[in-house]
Amino acid sequence: MTVQAGAFNEFDQPVGPEVPAWKPRAQPPRTPLTGRYCRLEPLDVERHARDLYEAYACAEDGRDWTYMSTGPFSDFEAYWDTASRQAVSSDPLHHAIIDLETGRAIGTLALMRIDAANGVIEVGHVAYSPLVKRTRAGTEAQYLLMRRVFDELGYRRYEWKCDALNAPSRRAALRYGFQFEGIFRQAIVYKGRSRDTAWFSIVDGEWPAISRGFEQWLTSENFDRNGRQRAALADLIAAARA
Repeated sequence: MTVQAGAFNEFDQPVGPEVPAWKPRAQPPRTPLTGRYCRLEPLDVERHARDLYEAYACAEDGRDWTYMSTGPFSDFEAYWDTASRQAVSSDPLHHAIIDLETGRAIGTLALMRIDAANGVIEVGHVAYSPLVKRTRAGTEAQYLLMRRVFDELGYRRYEWKCDALNAPSRRAALRYGFQFEGIFRQAIVYKGRSRDTAWFSIVDGEWPAISRGFEQWLTSENFDRNGRQRAALADLIAAARA
């Protein structure tokens, strides 16, 4: 990985590129985002909690929660308590994923560690039920948040972090166009365990190509009559970058 230098200062030291007329960015708004297959809404326990609990209950076991700070949930009341805390939080700012075909909430994800002064933000708390995994809606949900961060709000850096042992999450980050940056050792203690954290990012200069890859992947023409993709997202992003 190369380190970006813009020029040399009066002491002949390399310094980073200038960012002309930089201003702090706005906080993410609590407004919906609508795509072809899903809508993202700020989490609301009255509207979303029952749908989400039932969607998560479709899983055969609790493995989806191994690397999450919450869950699994023994009953609806336990999930309601967690969702109630998440719904009033502004950072993380949790969103429910609404399936446009059914109108039901089928998963959640959040914008978090919001550093508006420097234009840096993270996507996290990604809790996909079996109803949203490996679907167009699941991929589009990620794209809608990215588009808000880069195109609407003008942030410079978008981060993905996960337990370094969480292989599915690491694969997902690469599929979505994130670049692996390294491992922060013993970064977190959660559920009584030590966590090494894998860091990934997208920066604003990379976003146009990644956006084109998502848009191409999400078109109806990219899927056959059985719903199978014709071109993989990672391949489309790689082609757009080339």
